[in-house]
Amino acid sequence: MLPTDVVILVCLGYVAILFAVAFAGDRRARRDPGGWLSSPLVYTLSISIYCTSWTFFGAVGSAARSGFEFATIYLGPTIVFVGWWVFLRKLVTIGRVYHTTSIADLISARFGKDPALGALVTVIALIATAPYIALQLKALTASFQVITFPAGAVTAAKINLEPDFTTTFWLAAGLCVFSIMFGVRNIDVNERHHGVIAAIALEAVVKLVALLTVGLWVVFGLQDTPAAAFDNAPVSLTNPDETFGMRWLTLCFLAGAAVICLPRQFQVTVVENSSERQLRTASWLFPLYLLLICLFVVPIAVTGLNLLPENTNPDLFVLTLPLSADRNTIALLAFLGGFSSATSMVIVSSIALSTMISNHIIMPLALRFSIAPSESGQAMRGFILGARRISIVFIVFLGFIYFKLSGTGSALASIGLISFCGVAQFLPSLVGGLYWRRATHGGALAGLAAGFLVWGYTLFLPSFGGTFLMPASIITHGPWEIGLLKPQALFGLAGMDPLVHAVFWSMFFNVALFIGVSILSEPTPLARYQARLFIDVFRRRTEGEVSIIRRTARIADLRRIADRILGPAEALELFALTEPADRATTASDELISLVEQRLAANVGAATARSLVSSVVTSETISVDELKRLADETEQIRAYSAELERKSRQVEEAAAELARANQQLREIDVQKDEFLSQVSHELRTPMTSIRSFSDILLSTPDLGEGRRRRFLQIIQDESIRLTRLLDSILHLNRMENGGVEWEVEPFDPDAALDLAMASCEALARSEGVTLKRTGRARRAVVEGNRDQLAQVFINLISNAIKYNTARDPLVTVKSVARKGVYEAHVDDNGPGIPKSERERIFVKFSRGPIPRQVGTGLGLAISRQIVENMGGTLTLSESRLGGARFTVGLRTTQAASTPSPAASSRDVLDRAHEDAESGAVNSRP
Repeated sequence: MLPTDVVILVCLGYVAILFAVAFAGDRRARRDPGGWLSSPLVYTLSISIYCTSWTFFGAVGSAARSGFEFATIYLGPTIVFVGWWVFLRKLVTIGRVYHTTSIADLISARFGKDPALGALVTVIALIATAPYIALQLKALTASFQVITFPAGAVTAAKINLEPDFTTTFWLAAGLCVFSIMFGVRNIDVNERHHGVIAAIALEAVVKLVALLTVGLWVVFGLQDTPAAAFDNAPVSLTNPDETFGMRWLTLCFLAGAAVICLPRQFQVTVVENSSERQLRTASWLFPLYLLLICLFVVPIAVTGLNLLPENTNPDLFVLTLPLSADRNTIALLAFLGGFSSATSMVIVSSIALSTMISNHIIMPLALRFSIAPSESGQAMRGFILGARRISIVFIVFLGFIYFKLSGTGSALASIGLISFCGVAQFLPSLVGGLYWRRATHGGALAGLAAGFLVWGYTLFLPSFGGTFLMPASIITHGPWEIGLLKPQALFGLAGMDPLVHAVFWSMFFNVALFIGVSILSEPTPLARYQARLFIDVFRRRTEGEVSIIRRTARIADLRRIADRILGPAEALELFALTEPADRATTASDELISLVEQRLAANVGAATARSLVSSVVTSETISVDELKRLADETEQIRAYSAELERKSRQVEEAAAELARANQQLREIDVQKDEFLSQVSHELRTPMTSIRSFSDILLSTPDLGEGRRRRFLQIIQDESIRLTRLLDSILHLNRMENGGVEWEVEPFDPDAALDLAMASCEALARSEGVTLKRTGRARRAVVEGNRDQLAQVFINLISNAIKYNTARDPLVTVKSVARKGVYEAHVDDNGPGIPKSERERIFVKFSRGPIPRQVGTGLGLAISRQIVENMGGTLTLSESRLGGARFTVGLRTTQAASTPSPAASSRDVLDRAHEDAESGAVNSRP
């Protein structure tokens, strides 16, 4: 026995050390985020939170009762981490790249950011974790009672003391305080909890040292020889063949699933990960940690069975063996090891679950029913923090209630396995979501709901022993005495271990409905896009992303949402990062995505999408990108339908009809794309005109200054709309031959000189070097000089605006040979792939170019102008590495004298005829 005051004082001192470590860790992380706190060693030690009081106390009890069955709890995670390249690497990479905040956030985001799915995962995780928290509270209470029992630890363990619920209550309250102080201080859950992780790493070291100390003392101190620790071992340990069977495989499966699906494990393994190097180290260091922590489980179990009274609780052998030999120091260290194991689990679980409850239940409901404060960003952030703090209290005391209702007779291992089976329901949706494109949110919802209900019916509710919701009569005879519905012999499957029975039926219904409903339902466009991001995460990290969703929204509306959730300071920083073009009235799709990503780190992906969607004025889907997302099943189905149609006709007639049908489809697609683009381009200025007109009409006391500004915006947007319509009509007239120009002979270099002079200011402002590297001599073409100058201005300005090279360069060159005048505009930018080079000349197409601006009509008009002059406009790869646009025109007779418009420049060029180049350097 140890004095109660001493034990409490040691616990308080230990907690104070943890507070100090967490506080120092947070301060150091703010100064140096990439320091030793982000090292692979600290990351691996945090993952060892898997080893809870079940491992510290319960593994010995499991070995004493069931032999080598305890090893399955370590074998499952070892297989997962040793084979990390197969699944774990992809999961952690997705979490890191897409800023996942919880397992509910990841599953919800994968299936189209469905809020219902995130809420369901949260509810399952909350209920499934309650038995595990109860396990920790039971272990803490029992170990405290035993070490402070007046009549001695052996007597206390033998008589199985009734739990002291007062002690358990105050332990739960203390765990709430620590979790709130160091886990919920800000709302950006994607900001890693360096302080808490540092404290958890310290606790991992303490529990390992404590268990190794007890084991070494038992083997080398308590026994005469090391071999004596294995004398008189039970048959289950000396003949382990009887242990292996269906239950063994089931436990391995559950342990492997739990190390991924438990909310606390997902938090430390995925959310807290900052590099693949951490995971690579953990792949061997974590299995080594598991090996060390279970190294002395069997010797302690055998020694406890041999030396302690027959009815002693084997779950407490780690504590009662040192106390029975009056080794109080070792006993106190063992108590601290169990205390570390339990507290670390409860703290991280409550932090992870509070984030899920806030993001996927409280915030969606608060926004839907207008409960969330809207008067200021500070009030909103206070609301979110308060919701998470209240959630932590609710989570811990839910475990306390389960502990009180379920009784105290169950072994620690059996309580933990209930939770393992519950969280294993996430595995089909998690694995299917990362590897199966056809998986739908409907399939995930159906599978999760079915698996959860079957788990609750066959395992969770029966664990209360007939005292809560499910009477003992139903457990024994089934509802309405229907034997086929007995919870532990469902559909007549009797004689099976209750845990194996529950795992079999819950996973059967889960997987069956997940696959079946996914096959019968169609994924939404957003779900298709998210599937592509997740499944192809490694390829897309190298190729970059091309979004299929095009959205528009007012910057003012986005700013208002960001102010409420992120705060004015972070919102100001976020919008200051945007390009100047993004500071107009309408936000670009890139800015909308960036805001949504930042919001998701605070309120979850589903809630962030709901917030942004509330201010989006239009949303369209790219048909071309959707085609790329078509999976193999759809392609096979379309091909089979085509073959069936052909089989009913003569071969020659079928081939002819197929070609005609294909042409009609292409024309129809082009028509749809053109109408979609026109409506999109016209809607943007029309939306602004209508919005500001409504403001002017509905606000009579607006003020002269604001009224004039709004009228100016309406006028600017009207001019923009008129210019757009003029461009469309001009292009249509050119295509139909309705444009008549004044055609005359002229020097095309004069038009090129004019274009370069017009673009010099743009080049200077963009920091682009604009050079003339060659000039044609006395070339004359038939056409209109002003129209050709318009073509050159468009080509040169595009080369300047879309050049993203470190040292951007645009060169212009003209040559005349074999009766053809050619003007080349080259740049050293990113270039344009061959597959896109013809598509960019299509109306409203801008090509795969960053910083896309404009209407997408410029190149289409330019090509039409050149073709009307009997020439060609082509695109090829530049010798500079970027793109080369070439204008080719047939020449007439050589000019005897220079044209008036170009005479002065030609005279100057002849004076420098032998110079290397006539460079116009526009770099500032």
